[in-house]
Amino acid sequence: MRGGVAMRGVRTGWVLARHELRLMACLGLWVARRTDGVRDGAAFGYARGQAALMFGFAFVCVVETVAMSVLLGDWPAVHAVVLFLDVYTVVFVVALHAASVVRPHVLDGGALRVRRAVHVDLRIPLERIASVRRELRMTHERADGELDVAVGSQTTVTLELTEPVTHVTFLGRRHEVRVVRLHADDADGLVRALAGSAHPPQDRCKPSLR
Repeated sequence: MRGGVAMRGVRTGWVLARHELRLMACLGLWVARRTDGVRDGAAFGYARGQAALMFGFAFVCVVETVAMSVLLGDWPAVHAVVLFLDVYTVVFVVALHAASVVRPHVLDGGALRVRRAVHVDLRIPLERIASVRRELRMTHERADGELDVAVGSQTTVTLELTEPVTHVTFLGRRHEVRVVRLHADDADGLVRALAGSAHPPQDRCKPSLR
C-alpha cells in the first residue's frame, strides 16, 4: 500500500517536473519566434483570447515582487527566498502564455491536432469528424464523452465525431471523447478549413458558421 502511494508520488513528481521543463522550452521558442509541431500544417492560434489576462497577472506579480522586496529589506535571507519565488512565478506565467503561442492547433493532411499550451495535445483524424460548427460557449458542464478545451473560459468551435478518440489527461488518465469544443482566434477560418479538408462524404461533415 505504502509502496503504491510512493510510486504514485514519484510519478506525479516526474510529470510536474517534465511539465516545468516543457514550459521553459516553449519560452525559449517564443523568444526565438519559432513554433512547435506545425511543420507543413496550417496553424490556428488561440492565445489571443487570454493574452490580456496573462500579462495582467504577470504585471500584478511584478508589483508584488517589488512590494515584498521593500517590506523584507531588513530580513535578507527571507527576502532572497521570497524574491526567487516571486521571480519564478512571473517567469512561469509568461511561459504559460508562451506555450499557448508556440503550440497552436494544427491542421495537416490527415488530422486536426487540438492543443492548449503543454496540457492538451489531442490528434483527431479528419475522417472521424462528422460535423464542425462555429459555436460560442462561455460556460461548460462536464459530461462523459465530451472534452472542452477552453481559453479564457470560452470555446468557439464544436466538433462531433463519428468514432471516439482517446484523450490523455495531464496526469495520464485516458478518456474516450466524441464531442470536442475548442477555442480558435480565427474560428470561422478553422471551420472552413476543416470543411474543405474533410474526408467523409459531404452529407456527414456539414459546416455551420452560426
